[in-house]
Amino acid sequence: MAGILLATGAYFMFSGQDAAVKWLATDYAIPELLFMRSITIMLLVLAIGRRPLVREVIASRTKLPLLLRGAIILAAWFCYYTASRHLQLAEMVTIYFAAPMMITVLSVFLLDEKVGWQRWAGTSLGFVGVVVACAPGGMTFGWPVMLVLAAAILWAYSNILVRQISRTETTIMQMLFSNAAFVVFCAFTLPWVWTTPSWTAILLMAGIGLSGAGGQYLLFEGFRLAPASLVAPFEYSSLIWAFALSYIVWGDIPRHGVFLGAGIIIASGLVVVVGEWLAGRSARPALASQPGSGK
Repeated sequence: MAGILLATGAYFMFSGQDAAVKWLATDYAIPELLFMRSITIMLLVLAIGRRPLVREVIASRTKLPLLLRGAIILAAWFCYYTASRHLQLAEMVTIYFAAPMMITVLSVFLLDEKVGWQRWAGTSLGFVGVVVACAPGGMTFGWPVMLVLAAAILWAYSNILVRQISRTETTIMQMLFSNAAFVVFCAFTLPWVWTTPSWTAILLMAGIGLSGAGGQYLLFEGFRLAPASLVAPFEYSSLIWAFALSYIVWGDIPRHGVFLGAGIIIASGLVVVVGEWLAGRSARPALASQPGSGK
């Protein structure tokens, strides 16, 4: 439950980050926004961890997986936002939310997790809820669709890497390393894309960094405390946050299908929680009956 709650909080913070990015993206390039976001996160974690954190990064034996994860997330960002120029938002969200199903599948093969019926059912039901909420139609399978699918696959694999890396590395160290990689990569693009931001934009960019830092920390801790396949269905909750923020910020009123889809998404999470609770209840008597269980 702790892992689920932390991950759900992370998806809320990421939705706030996405709303700020949407607001700023009309005037500023994505690499610039990502650069400012990553700088903010780096300064924040360095202020918290200081020299011991730097020494931890230097001594880490997982530098290659950390670099790989940073590159994968960057690729996911650029695939997704490139496709946004050619697809409707409903189409993009529907395709992208195949990621939780992919996380569940990858967790079986890469993490050797045992995925019960409740997790498969919750993940599948959540995807149905996304389809109902977005109600897409007339999609043609072209390169924009392939880019969004690639972003979903990359995001799914990055979450698997979080689970693997978290076995040996702290959450705050992962945050420093991955955001340092973002800063270095995006810095190379700034001479061609930089636009001097206003003070309002600077504050929003700092807000993107703070919400991104909070979201990353909660997500890393969530995947450290709970199996990836258990946490994955709750990524669908970010759709609910996204529609709520869209109404608060831009006054957009969702269609009736959105409310129906949101209900299905909430039900998908409840399926997982109740299923895990029932499985835990049935497992406790069996464990108690084993020899030596009274120690």
